Amino acid sequence: QAICGKVKREKMKYVFLVFFMNLLPQYAGKSLRRDDSYPKTFEDIKNEIAGYTDIAKAIIDLAVHGKAQNRSYERLAVFADTIGPRLSGSKNLDAAIKYMFSALQEDGLENVHLEPVKVPHWERGEEFAMMLEPRNHSIAILGLGSSVATPPEGITAEVIVVASFDELHKRAQEAKGKIVVYNEPFINYGETVRYRSQGAVEAAKVGAVASLIRSIASFSIYSPHTGWQNYQPDVPQIPTACISVEDAEMMSRMSFRGTKIVVHLKMGAKTYPDSPSFNTVAEIVGSKYPEQIVLVSGHLDSWDVGQGAMDDGGGAFISWEALSLIKDLGLRPKRTLRLVLWTAEEQGGIGAEQYYQLHKVN
Repeated sequence: QAICGKVKREKMKYVFLVFFMNLLPQYAGKSLRRDDSYPKTFEDIKNEIAGYTDIAKAIIDLAVHGKAQNRSYERLAVFADTIGPRLSGSKNLDAAIKYMFSALQEDGLENVHLEPVKVPHWERGEEFAMMLEPRNHSIAILGLGSSVATPPEGITAEVIVVASFDELHKRAQEAKGKIVVYNEPFINYGETVRYRSQGAVEAAKVGAVASLIRSIASFSIYSPHTGWQNYQPDVPQIPTACISVEDAEMMSRMSFRGTKIVVHLKMGAKTYPDSPSFNTVAEIVGSKYPEQIVLVSGHLDSWDVGQGAMDDGGGAFISWEALSLIKDLGLRPKRTLRLVLWTAEEQGGIGAEQYYQLHKVN
């Protein structure tokens, strides 16, 4: 019930956003002012919005109490259960795109089509890590997207634990030939995620042979996270993975006591040539300003270690539901509502970037 309630609230946010944007005057990117340069004052806008009270109520009733109640949740459940993980470049992502293309057509939306995108294709392969000193301990890891593999025999090396890039640079001489373990404190996602995206590069600059990064999370149940990471030209590429908060803290405590830590790491990751994929698009064409686009979106791809139900199945299916509700009520907005279901968002917004390049002229 709590999940369904959250989905309903999110659904309403999207629907009201879509309708509010459709009511705005056609002066994109400019502020509304009470002067002669704009045909409508704030009072005019307020009155116009008030005129949509009955329509807004009809949308709410349909979504919360009518035949569309829980529809987006049920659609998402079937999709996630049927398709499963949808990693960029995978057959599962291809299946997800075909599934949604058919579903949007069956829903009666307009201009349903696919726009080609080239996407990265990386597979993690077999991976494990074992602490050998001061005792045997299996370390839960998840390789980071685009990571290189270890040699077939793996890497066995002493560990250096640091809490920041600054500490790593100050201890650069100690890090050469070792595995860098980052035990960075979680501040917020935007700031802390730098260690996941840049950790391997910074470790390689000081001669490390691999990097293990504390998962970017405020808490953990011995659950490492994954995500994309980036190499840099002219910097050696070293294997990199995330570990759980618990293991990062444990090794930090050991290191603080002066205990020698040795870890064996083995990763079988592979990177293949870029693969063909698609952004999935559907519309309700506007009645008065069809050339003006109000875009709602989410991404279909996910990581390979989960179903991607919330990241970003929820966003994709709520966006679809916004158009479905409007269509079901027989409404025709002034501006075109365009749904885009991105591909390869997890690899750095690849689908969105190529969409921008294709559409930036108009």
